[in-house]
Amino acid sequence: MRGWFIVLGLATLFIHLLPLNAMSRPWATPDLLLGFAFAWSLRKPAYVPIVLLGMMLLLSDLLLQRPPGLWAFLGLLCCENLKGRAKRLRASNFASEWLTVIVMLAGATISYRIILAMLLVDQPNLGSQLIQTITTILYYPVIAFATHVFMGVRKGIPGDLDTHGGSL
Repeated sequence: MRGWFIVLGLATLFIHLLPLNAMSRPWATPDLLLGFAFAWSLRKPAYVPIVLLGMMLLLSDLLLQRPPGLWAFLGLLCCENLKGRAKRLRASNFASEWLTVIVMLAGATISYRIILAMLLVDQPNLGSQLIQTITTILYYPVIAFATHVFMGVRKGIPGDLDTHGGSL
């Protein structure tokens, strides 16, 4: 499944980089890679180890011409936090999972802007970044559905075993 995450990440980056229109888009596309990373971190944390997440998010920063490492670091912090909450969120409903993802994504976006401002780095357009955050939040249920139905990455249930044979 780790290999499938790499393929999924590369496919989302490829689609994001495709020149589908000669004109620029008036809206920002959702951050699908981070959405899938959040969904997989909550559902099966063992499928997305920290090194794999770090490499994919850093590659995303480099290809999408963001300041290298900052968004990757914030995304990695969020994913690791979500992995820690996965056991508690396993028994809850989707609304609490979605709310947790919203808080993480909003916190990462605000932190990103604050850190860039403190370092006096040119920031992306605020409207564009807000639209990207909102669309990522709105796409998360679709991402979670696709993760669950098409990819078979489901929340663990009590009694499942982890990769080392221990109880979840």
